[in-house]
Amino acid sequence: MNSVTSSWRRRRQAARTRRALDRALARTSSPAMRDELLTMANSSGSTR
Repeated sequence: MNSVTSSWRRRRQAARTRRALDRALARTSSPAMRDELLTMANSSGSTR
């Protein structure tokens, strides 16, 4: 049962991270900032 809970928590955290990244990308004022955010997200293992 613990592995089911852990899996669910990981999926929820990944979904929250994706939504936060999407919000940040929507608020960027320049293409350079968007590129920087995507670079940081990709280097930390977060994917779109």
